[in-house]
Amino acid sequence: MRILIIDDEDDIREATQICLEVTGDWEVLTASSGREGLAKAAAEQPDAILLDVMMPDMDGLATLEKLQASPATNGIPVILLTAKAQPAEQRRFSQLDVAAVILKPYDPFTLSDQVIDALKTG
Repeated sequence: MRILIIDDEDDIREATQICLEVTGDWEVLTASSGREGLAKAAAEQPDAILLDVMMPDMDGLATLEKLQASPATNGIPVILLTAKAQPAEQRRFSQLDVAAVILKPYDPFTLSDQVIDALKTG
């Protein structure tokens, strides 16, 4: 399985990549911005996308909107990664067409299982 991580924070992106490669045997692609993520998603057609909500320039929700609007990427399941855990924000995320929402900080050792579970049910 191939997964694309879109996150502006280098250390989070790298740690997430290592966790998924080691614990889940994933092929991991990365992008450091929404724009780069959109281009990679269209070109690489990953099996899923892990998308950070809080990013400068184009945030995760704007990126999600563009992914879902494009025929090239609208079939790729998206899992949001966010530190926003307030009930109002959680309700907003639950109304989006995403496979799952995973809260940061997440347990790197269970992340792969969380992603697999999200893709099964999403």
